[in-house]
Amino acid sequence: MNNSHLTWTFPLPRPHCGVALGNGTQGVLVWGDEWLCLTIARAGFWDHRGGNPFTTSATFPKVRALLEADDEAGIKALFIQAPKNDHSPSRPYQIGGARLELHFADGSRPHSAAMGRDGVLEVELKNDVGASRQVRIEMSMDDELTWIDGAADAQLRLRPSYEWVGEELEQHGIAAPHDIGIEDGLGFVQELPDDDALAIVVRKWDERLFIATALGEVEEASKEAVARARTTPDTDSRYFWARYYRDVPTVQLPDATLQHFWDLAIHKQAGITTPNGVAATLQGPWMEEYALPPWSNDYHFNINAQMIYWPALATNRLEHFAPLWAMIREWMPVLQENGEKFFGRKGALMLPHAVDDRCQVVGTFWTGTIDHACTAWMAQMAWLHYRYGLDASILRDVAWPLLNGAFEGYWAMHDEKDGSFSLPISVSPEYRGSQMNAWGRDASFQLAAWHQIAQSLPTAAAILGEEIDPRWGEVESKLPPYNLLNERIALWNGLELEESHRHHAHLALIWPFMSVDPFDAQHWDTIVRTIEFWNRTGAGQWTGWCIPWASILCSRLELPDAAVTWMHWMIDNFTNEGYGTLHNADFPGASSWHDGSFHRRQKPAVEVMQMDATMGFLIAVTELLVQNRPDGIHVLPKIPRRWKSLSFDGIRTEGAFLVGATVEGGKVVEVRVKSEKGGLLRLFSGSGDKVEREMAVGEELILRQ
Repeated sequence: MNNSHLTWTFPLPRPHCGVALGNGTQGVLVWGDEWLCLTIARAGFWDHRGGNPFTTSATFPKVRALLEADDEAGIKALFIQAPKNDHSPSRPYQIGGARLELHFADGSRPHSAAMGRDGVLEVELKNDVGASRQVRIEMSMDDELTWIDGAADAQLRLRPSYEWVGEELEQHGIAAPHDIGIEDGLGFVQELPDDDALAIVVRKWDERLFIATALGEVEEASKEAVARARTTPDTDSRYFWARYYRDVPTVQLPDATLQHFWDLAIHKQAGITTPNGVAATLQGPWMEEYALPPWSNDYHFNINAQMIYWPALATNRLEHFAPLWAMIREWMPVLQENGEKFFGRKGALMLPHAVDDRCQVVGTFWTGTIDHACTAWMAQMAWLHYRYGLDASILRDVAWPLLNGAFEGYWAMHDEKDGSFSLPISVSPEYRGSQMNAWGRDASFQLAAWHQIAQSLPTAAAILGEEIDPRWGEVESKLPPYNLLNERIALWNGLELEESHRHHAHLALIWPFMSVDPFDAQHWDTIVRTIEFWNRTGAGQWTGWCIPWASILCSRLELPDAAVTWMHWMIDNFTNEGYGTLHNADFPGASSWHDGSFHRRQKPAVEVMQMDATMGFLIAVTELLVQNRPDGIHVLPKIPRRWKSLSFDGIRTEGAFLVGATVEGGKVVEVRVKSEKGGLLRLFSGSGDKVEREMAVGEELILRQ
């Protein structure tokens, strides 16, 4: 096989156990048992009906009055929209594509698979007499096209998603797909009542099988897919992979399990946040055909989108943000209309927590809809994109408007009494769902979010030559850093963590918002008590994506062994046979969020795959190795006790530095820094070194012990 660094062993019995090939737009999952299967999907295939604008009548004063009056009926009336007609779904949703089955006359079935850094997947097949053959599968990284070599003799069966979900789609007024007549292949087009159609074509050409997708008007989509499935594109996808692996960090961990998952997650990052692809949703382009994707495969901005994109900072792939920022810029008039209507304040922006690709609200989850930290968190991510790359256009065009828009929203929400600021109506993500008691004064999550906005704005303004707004300083001096109860950080006023919960939101001041220095004497004892209480509540109600967050929190508190433990916990509990990351645990017994097989004694037909945990794992690893703190860059602040040797290079940091280090005998023996843009380097090494010096553009620094 090729020079592989990732391998799989069949059977891989379900699509989300499969090997993921993606280019941000087209997604293919390679799996199977008796025969080889490819699940094909196209990101952006939306039925937009059922979506709602952020609000038509809700305003912050109205919401506050209804909540303070405990008027549940009034709150529901503000956010629940009536169906548009009998056929319209209750919410927008994406739809999967098809399953392609390859049946071989000699009974060959998939046995193993391997992928190298060239992006080519080689699948070994064997039959009952031990004869083997290879099938090679490759995807274009800039076109909706996948090709297969070594399978020209296979009997093909192309099964549209409608075969499984047709009854549900029919209720929404969606008719069955119709075939595209092709002499040398198979194809169909799935129409929607009000949206672009999806065409999928499988075609044989010169002993090679091509799989093409196209989205658009019915006839045009069909013609485009047929034409595309004719020849390998001129651009070589291997050029993409060569450049990709040149850019991403090289990481060698002394832990085979974590190393394997790092390699797998790095591969998947290329396929979900591809620079010229569709902005990544919860599952990206990897949608199952046998069911409608959970949570519509939409955009969740209360952690999930951030966790999917955050790794691009440290993994030196800032260009991967391009589809996300393009979408946010397109939404900006909507965000401004949302904010100014809801808050009644000019310049305020509001990004709801769950939306489709048109920024229509998905669902009626009112607490998520008014979670203003969604806006603040995206503003912080844009600011960090600037800080890591020092691209002034990102600061001016994306970060600056988001920072200011988030600030103005919080300003409209706040009260002032006796010289102190307060957020009278605030939520902690998903805590208590959408019950009438799912809110309180001064949620620690929202306080931390507003603080990080107020802390970032003065620096951004100075760089851009903008005036300093005195209100930013007022927030820092008058807004409490967090809410306290029983000498611990509370969720909101009068409420601390009552039970295990998947959102570690009250700890967001540590990460992601990093609004306080946890080692500061005025905070440390409080944080220690809070973490000990958090440990006592346990992980029984945690879900897949929150485990990397727990690991990051531990790394930020210099608890590296706990950080490593949580990484293993995620892999052990929240990945399936093919290491696809799951929302629910893959089996019962360790988490109350499990796969549902406890009573059935068999796996359910549907598993909930999400990409946030996979991508969050990358963050967890880089945070263990290198951290950006207010005082500078910290390299290996604490080394796990069993990690006696490791090395890494190319982790990007704030200030556009690329950092590497080597550990031998459990000690840091070398730290390496390259300055991409020049500037002041402040670096702290776990070996005890402290460096502060101006660096020139392209300068490299090596510190040896």
